[in-house]
Amino acid sequence: MKNKKNKQTENKEKSTIEIKGLSSKEVKVIAWLEFYQKYFFTSENIKQFFSSKNTLYRGVQKLLSKKRIIKLNQNKYYLIPIKAKSGGWAEEDFIIIDEICNSGEYYIGGWSSANHWRLTDQIPFWHDVFTTNKRGRRKILNIGIVFHQIRNIDKSKYTIEKIKEHEFKILNKRETKKWMKLRQ
Repeated sequence: MKNKKNKQTENKEKSTIEIKGLSSKEVKVIAWLEFYQKYFFTSENIKQFFSSKNTLYRGVQKLLSKKRIIKLNQNKYYLIPIKAKSGGWAEEDFIIIDEICNSGEYYIGGWSSANHWRLTDQIPFWHDVFTTNKRGRRKILNIGIVFHQIRNIDKSKYTIEKIKEHEFKILNKRETKKWMKLRQ
């Protein structure tokens, strides 16, 4: 009789943490990150779930291949929540850009800043990001980002704004108006 009860309890536990395509460890990691609202995280944040660096690396690689996390930069990831059953999810464009740049030396300019300041109705497909250490194009979560590398960033050119209590750097309104005049 005891054996039957143990099996029933075991089956209940398995069904509560079983999500199609994810192991129980992967579900634990995702659930922990969601519970503490760590949608942007590093491998250091989840190392307690793994016994070694090797298993941590493999766990991260599996989550990447299953599209439950997205790599933003060399050591930062974005969690696709469990409630996104199909794996599709959206986040504010400017927050993603800030996290990719680690809130460092960058600012958002071009049509993105013009749209932010309501100087144009055009919604850009690609966001121009001016930074000291990246260049090239990247598409993350259907957000197109063009990194323009510049030597140094003039702090008087940008301002710090907030979306959802998250700060990001954007070309100030005066500089954006100057930029728009050059386009005419």
